[in-house]
Amino acid sequence: MRADRLVAILMLLQTRGQVTAAEVAAELEVCERTARRDLEALGQAGLPIYPRQGRNGGWQLLGGARTDLSGLTSAEARALFLVAGPSSTATPDVKAALRKLVRALPEPFRVAAEAASTAIVTDPTGWGATTVNRPPPAALDELQSAVIEGAQVRLGYVDRQRNTTERVLHPLGLACKGSTWYLVADTANGLRTFRVDRATSVERTGDPVVRPPGFVLAEAWKLIADEVSERRISLWATATAEPDSLWLLRSIFGNRLRIGSTDADGRVQVELGSNHARALVGEIGGLGAMLRVDGPEEVLTILARVGAELTTMYATS
Repeated sequence: MRADRLVAILMLLQTRGQVTAAEVAAELEVCERTARRDLEALGQAGLPIYPRQGRNGGWQLLGGARTDLSGLTSAEARALFLVAGPSSTATPDVKAALRKLVRALPEPFRVAAEAASTAIVTDPTGWGATTVNRPPPAALDELQSAVIEGAQVRLGYVDRQRNTTERVLHPLGLACKGSTWYLVADTANGLRTFRVDRATSVERTGDPVVRPPGFVLAEAWKLIADEVSERRISLWATATAEPDSLWLLRSIFGNRLRIGSTDADGRVQVELGSNHARALVGEIGGLGAMLRVDGPEEVLTILARVGAELTTMYATS
């Protein structure tokens, strides 16, 4: 629609300062004649757009004029990009719309919105088979602001051994794993992650964050998550499964399921990860003949014992 093109052209002008008809045509996938006609239409509509002649010429907004097409406050714009930035689970259409929206924001808002779009990575699967719903931790808002504004913080923290520490961090991004929030930060000892719900205090130092060269939050979090997942899995069971049961195994095990080839009997070879044999038996006990476990011996022994106990308890005469 032409109205969509006119808005898009105005966004381009606000972003780039000056555009040529050829650039508009390439960006909007129209012919150059149509692009020139649309530019002229904006000027006729009363917007301060004028052509500049010469080798380096093009169309400009008179006096660097700005038009806020969004009607958003700075906080609202930042919130949008926090929940639907490039690393989130937002649909491609939502992300495309936000890329257009950011061009329409006034300059002070745009900087914060663009920073917010790379501040968070969303990883919807929890560490285990199920995800526990948790309320947002108290320190989340302050750490989000520190990440977006590039401010160093002094973080009070309680680790898993209940030791209390305080240290100066360079906040680089936040990751939501299931419903658990983590801060990814650079420290004197290198890149570290901190559970946000274990933070006891957040105080800005007044110094700016120094980002490691080439740091990309999504890439860093993938390496961190893969390493943690490997550490959490101390046992892998081998088994074969009916093909129709793979969807159920995926829902139970998530990234703790490895799927192999299909054997001569038409069953699929799989590996199931866990941190404890008894816990693994609890997860697969209700699958019956859909899953045939081949090892390790510890898992087979517990399965046999549980099966015998259930038979004794529920057998009918």
